[in-house]
Amino acid sequence: MNKKLMLASAFAISAAATGCTTYVPAEDAMSFFITSVGSGDGANLGGLRGADRHCASLARAAGSRGKNWVAYLSAHETARSPRVNARERIGFGPWYNANNVEVASTLNNLHSDFMQLGKENSLTENGDMVNGRGDTPNQHDILTGSSLSGRLIDDGSNHTCNNWTSNDEGSAQVGHFDRTGGGANPTSWNSAHGSRGCGQEDLVATGGAGYFYCFAND
Repeated sequence: MNKKLMLASAFAISAAATGCTTYVPAEDAMSFFITSVGSGDGANLGGLRGADRHCASLARAAGSRGKNWVAYLSAHETARSPRVNARERIGFGPWYNANNVEVASTLNNLHSDFMQLGKENSLTENGDMVNGRGDTPNQHDILTGSSLSGRLIDDGSNHTCNNWTSNDEGSAQVGHFDRTGGGANPTSWNSAHGSRGCGQEDLVATGGAGYFYCFAND
C-alpha cells in the first residue's frame, strides 16, 4: 500500500470513529457541476453524446481525471433509441461540487427537498458561482428536459428541443439552479418551466444561457 493510500485509509478510520464525514481527497472529489459555458447554439448540444462530451471536456480542463461524466438530460424515444430519463444516467451518488461540498448523497436525496443544491453550492467546474435571479444577466435556467423526479415529461409534447439537436422550434424544460423565480415550480432545480424556444436568444430571453448539469456516474 502506498503512503498516500495509507494516509487516506487512516484518516477515514479516524473520521468514522469520531463521527466525521468520510475523507475524500480534494483532487478526486468533484462529481457535479454546472457547465461554465453552453454549446453557443442554444439547446442544440449535439444530442446526448455531444452534451456528454462537453461535460467531459470541461471537467478535464478543470483538472478532473478518471471519471465518466454525463449530462443530466432526458430524451424522447426515437426509431433508433429508447426514451432516456436523466436520473438514470448519473449513477447513485454521493455527489460533490468543486469545493468538495456534498450536494446530494443519493438519487432519492437529489430529487427531494433535502439536497444541498442552490446558488451557493451549484457551482461550475471551476468552482465559480453562476448568475442567478437578481444578477445581470440572469442565467438561472438550466436545461434538463425532465420532470421533478428526473424523468422524461411524457405528455405528448417535446420538452427536449428534439433531443438536444434543435436551435429552432420547440421548447426545453429547465430548472432553476438558484431555486427561485417564476414558473410552475419556481424553486425546482430541475423542472421549473419550459423555455420560450430552442435558440440561444430564446434561452437568454427566459433567463438562461444554455447551461446544463454534469454528473460523474462512477
